Amino acid sequence: MPVSSDRVLQLAKVLKGLAPSEELSLADYLKAIPPLESLADVASGTTVLVRGDVDAKPGPTLGDGDIRLRSMKETLDFGRQKGWKQVLLGHRGRKEKDKPIGSLDKVAKRLGEILGCEVPVIGDWLDEATGTVKDAAAAKIKEAKPGSVLMLENVRAYDLETVLWKAKEEALLALSPKLAAMANSLAEKIGSVYVNEALSAGSLDVSSTIVPLAMKRVALGKYIAREFEQPMMECLKAELVVFSGIKIDKLDDLEAMIARGTISTIFSAGSLAMSLRKAAANLEGKEYCLGVAEDPAHADKPYYIPPERVEQAQRMLVAGKEHGIEFVLPIDSVLADGSVADTLKPTDQQFDVGPKTSTLFAEKIGEFIYKNKANAKNAIAFHNGVFGMFEDPKFEAGTKAFIPQLKRLRDAGHPVYVGGGEGGTALEKYGQPDWITHCFTAGGTVLNALGSEPVPYLVALRDAAKGQ
Repeated sequence: MPVSSDRVLQLAKVLKGLAPSEELSLADYLKAIPPLESLADVASGTTVLVRGDVDAKPGPTLGDGDIRLRSMKETLDFGRQKGWKQVLLGHRGRKEKDKPIGSLDKVAKRLGEILGCEVPVIGDWLDEATGTVKDAAAAKIKEAKPGSVLMLENVRAYDLETVLWKAKEEALLALSPKLAAMANSLAEKIGSVYVNEALSAGSLDVSSTIVPLAMKRVALGKYIAREFEQPMMECLKAELVVFSGIKIDKLDDLEAMIARGTISTIFSAGSLAMSLRKAAANLEGKEYCLGVAEDPAHADKPYYIPPERVEQAQRMLVAGKEHGIEFVLPIDSVLADGSVADTLKPTDQQFDVGPKTSTLFAEKIGEFIYKNKANAKNAIAFHNGVFGMFEDPKFEAGTKAFIPQLKRLRDAGHPVYVGGGEGGTALEKYGQPDWITHCFTAGGTVLNALGSEPVPYLVALRDAAKGQ
């Protein structure tokens, strides 16, 4: 049965935080969404839509830059063995001003090498004016043989795919019929069975959040289900967390993690740490300057820290003290000119933690290891983010010095998880895969799952599964 615009509107409001959502745990969502095996009865020749993790940059050889593509192999092989015609929906990058969106041609070629079959890309497949699949694209899929794997060209080439990102509440009423039309057209013209195997696709993309509503059957792919059910569940029990980055809204995720009551030690850097340092000074009745990060003239910059975030950090410090949490914060910073300072002037901006901070962090890691030496296997560590603008060699020292601390924890018997994203890139650059227990392929999604908000596509899949 086609999805109504009213149902789309209702879910869109929940996903945008404009309507209350049910307070469910990650385990609750996973229990409600069928696994891939639930589709074992789907007949050969059936077209199955697969929301795929195709946001990859394949290198010159197999295994280089294609980990997300390789993560889909088990699920796609399952479908090929069943004789399904699998049609991948996915994106690479995002639209930028005066820059065309990237094609999936190279991605499809590499996926074909991984699977051992051709993966043709179907371009110009959506009529944005009507939100419907073009007949020519549907015909190509209909002609495909059972066991085929095809890929629709980059969904983010169409504005409709990302329209929910910035949509205001007053715009949702007009958007809902268009989104419903797109979802219904995909179900009618391509296929009404849907598998999500895109761990990293945690944004409000329509292909991840609205399209499942029009499907008769939905399921989680093998890799994504395993990631959520095993390492992600372990991270929910983390005792030591390393949180850093320029995005100040990560405070929401850290606050939610603190509320669970398992954390004993928090290492922080970047904008998160600056807000916490300012908050600590305020609680002690002292002054602390954040430099340009607190200057309203920089309010449009990603590094700006508004006063309400400092107030939030104060609440977190008070709550942390009640839980017996130790906050380990930077004590010096590297500035734009490469100099190191213990305190910032109003015109300063920090780009990395300084050498005294790296020494402090190493000491505190040693204390954590010593304190938990009798129970190391249960004292889980979770690392997210980097300590500065590490892509510039002038500001990589803090991150480069800390990555070996992860190995130190692992060698002492602690399970160590890295949240992917920049943290995963830093591990690849400065360490080795076996220095840790597990590295996720999706930094933002991991924070959603561990933090304050549910993963959007899990909310959508649960909603879609209710009627199965």
